[in-house]
Amino acid sequence: MPIEQALSGEMLRTRPEITWKYLYQIESACREAGHNEAHQALVELQASREVCVLTQNIDGFHTAAGSSNVIEIHGCFDQLQCMGCGATQHVLNYAGLAVPPRCVACGQIRRPKVVLFGEMLPVEAINRLHNELAKGFDLIISIGTTSVFPYIAEPVIQASRQGVPTIEINPGKTEVSAYVALRIRERAAVVLPQLVHAYKHKNASSQFSEWRQCRSGH
Repeated sequence: MPIEQALSGEMLRTRPEITWKYLYQIESACREAGHNEAHQALVELQASREVCVLTQNIDGFHTAAGSSNVIEIHGCFDQLQCMGCGATQHVLNYAGLAVPPRCVACGQIRRPKVVLFGEMLPVEAINRLHNELAKGFDLIISIGTTSVFPYIAEPVIQASRQGVPTIEINPGKTEVSAYVALRIRERAAVVLPQLVHAYKHKNASSQFSEWRQCRSGH
């Protein structure tokens, strides 16, 4: 069964045991993972700059690391919601959950508050993104994403067209690679702490020019 079918909203409604089988396997495989130096670098940056983090990941690592302004456009795995009465519950992980889990209040199936295939993005997250974009940014960094979703790529592309400094940190080529002013082909955990350190200690625009001049072939 294609993963797009197994992890779809339709499958969850009709065969929740199938969707939850895969959800449980994915969560358990990633259970020991946590935030890294890249997440921590963004937390460090927000101490002296206003930072907004837009993420399509559902792992909650940005919030766990300490970022305060995070838009989880696809939701987060640690919030479960009853498909019957709507009751919500925060969980650390899925260990010990029945597959599929049921609501203790009404007995209906519970689901993670994440966007499955074929489902709409959460309105609240979209509104927050629009509000942040309306404020404007002096620097946009695309970090470790293929940018295949338009709502992930478009802020980078629009900023590039408007002359706002744009950086991509990614070992591979992505949908926004042709648009960014500076492309750094490296892992975020390696390079982002260095960039944040430089950004904190120099004017953003002048530092950006230096990065372009000293990128050493990246």
